[in-house]
Amino acid sequence: MIDPAFWRGMALGASLIMAIGAQNAFVLRQGILRRHVGIVVMVCAICDMALIAAGVAGMGGLIAAYPRFITIVTWGGAAFLFLYGLRAWRAAFRGAGALQADGSRAATQEMSWQRAIGLVLMLSLLNPHVYLDTVILLGGIGAREPSPGNVWFAGGAMIASILWFTALGYGARLLAPLFSRARAWQILDGVVGLMMWGLCAGLVAQQM
Repeated sequence: MIDPAFWRGMALGASLIMAIGAQNAFVLRQGILRRHVGIVVMVCAICDMALIAAGVAGMGGLIAAYPRFITIVTWGGAAFLFLYGLRAWRAAFRGAGALQADGSRAATQEMSWQRAIGLVLMLSLLNPHVYLDTVILLGGIGAREPSPGNVWFAGGAMIASILWFTALGYGARLLAPLFSRARAWQILDGVVGLMMWGLCAGLVAQQM
């Protein structure tokens, strides 16, 4: 019989992970392109699962006790988001072609799977909110569940993460007809650039 803590973990995990952010935008983009989707989804899910497990195991309290860690991650994340946003704006102004029938994008150099992993790792781990939300908040709530409820809670949150990233990555291909036009890519790149710089400004403002 499934412990009620499982459903509580799944509900809280889903509510935290579904917010539109840099990581989700990257998964969506790769899903539309149908490039390295499995690898990107797997890395996102593994990162989330590791952070959930760490939080429930008590790492949240350790991070909270050392606020300098969050400060370092915040500045590193802000710098990365600024550069990623700049890259998106450049693509939006240049126009990089439309999506072809085979799922490739015309006039665009294909991203290697190694680069895709590197980018998704940075988007996943250079985000202070993942430590505040996933490790401290979600992990702290899960850690208060009496055993074995804490394990069930963590399992529910992990399942929510796996389901979300899988649905986002593989469901994004349904948008492929829309992105057969170059203008749609320019709009998406512009929105991503605006989102990245908005997130960057928010992180910098927190440190002021």
